Amino acid sequence: MARRIGRWLLATFLAAAGVGHLVMPEEFLAQVPAWMPARLAVVYASGVVEIGLGVALVAAPRHRVAVGWAVAALFVAVFPGNVNQAITGDDAFGLTTPGSRWGRLLFQPLFVVWALWSTGAWRAWRQRNEAER
Repeated sequence: MARRIGRWLLATFLAAAGVGHLVMPEEFLAQVPAWMPARLAVVYASGVVEIGLGVALVAAPRHRVAVGWAVAALFVAVFPGNVNQAITGDDAFGLTTPGSRWGRLLFQPLFVVWALWSTGAWRAWRQRNEAER
């Protein structure tokens, strides 16, 4: 039951963040390095991916473990963007101080763990490794 609630909360978080990418892309541009081409397209595409993964978390139970790994990979993939925002000092999402921008980075590993735990991906990986021994 706790995993299911965690998965639904994560799905809601991802879908809301994905919609945010589409309706207020300027906030998300703070995470995309200025040197990267097609920055706005990256923001929109990542929003669509987040919405899709959020939906998949609750609508694709047969693929839950794979979706869990995909969500965890997304959180790892966006981490450099969060580092970029901390380095450049760009204000977004109410993060207006160096401490708040750098402090945010501490939460990214928790999101990875949340994705792996709530989908059973972590448990499936451990069970597979134990079976191979």
